[in-house]
Amino acid sequence: MISSEELKMLRKEALDARIKLIREIASFGSGHIGGSMSIMETLVYLYYHEMRIDPSRPDWKERDRLVLSKGHSGPALYAILAKKGYFDESLLSTLNKGGTSLPSHVDMTKTPGIDFTAGSLGQGISAAVGIALAQRVQHMDGSRTFAIVGDGESQEGEVWEAAEVAGALKLSNLIAFTDLNGQQLDDYTDNIIPMHHLRERYETFGWQAVDVMNGHDYEEIAKAVALAGKDDRPTMIILHTVKSFGYIPGENIKNNHSMSITAEGADDAIEMLNKREGGAM
Repeated sequence: MISSEELKMLRKEALDARIKLIREIASFGSGHIGGSMSIMETLVYLYYHEMRIDPSRPDWKERDRLVLSKGHSGPALYAILAKKGYFDESLLSTLNKGGTSLPSHVDMTKTPGIDFTAGSLGQGISAAVGIALAQRVQHMDGSRTFAIVGDGESQEGEVWEAAEVAGALKLSNLIAFTDLNGQQLDDYTDNIIPMHHLRERYETFGWQAVDVMNGHDYEEIAKAVALAGKDDRPTMIILHTVKSFGYIPGENIKNNHSMSITAEGADDAIEMLNKREGGAM
């Protein structure tokens, strides 16, 4: 469980990471703000509370791995990795620019702390299955693999092939999250392929599946993660989130997958965020 002091710390780190993320995208002028913001609590929880990592040894063999299958949300992960000391925070202003080590989609050959190179959606969960299996084969008993998958991405057939294999292999060291924010590139998922009954779908493939009805609530996330690894099944945690949560100009609008953000717009958004968070604390 999370203590009140830990909860306060996690909220503080998420606010700081969101501010860095807004500045990061504004430095390029546009970027994938919607899906980056919706997974911020998950990333903060994992990197500040749950995962076994060592930023001074990003290639440490026994570490926990994170596969960001929805790789276009890389700017959120970059903000966290910079804060944790994997690289200097000044690099955030180079996002997606020529010669950068922080491309639009995460790339393990360019960025310290990235465990999987993402591009085409749907592939990351297959890689996570392979990594979790490798941890088992190599008797890395304390090591786990975490994966984050998008709900629009879950329309890809490869996701379900991977789910079937993970269930059959009983990969209890695999803990995955679906960012169920109800939106994808250009519309709501309900208007394209509805993503209803995800919990039942994963259970059919032999997973333990848990709905987190507020995917921005640390205590709910913690309770779900605590259930993982109790038996011989992989775990899927279905996060009901709000796309662009924390970038207030992008909340509750349709076209928030990738947005243009000016320096002035970033200042305004950060001011709005600080006011809202100040009132909530």
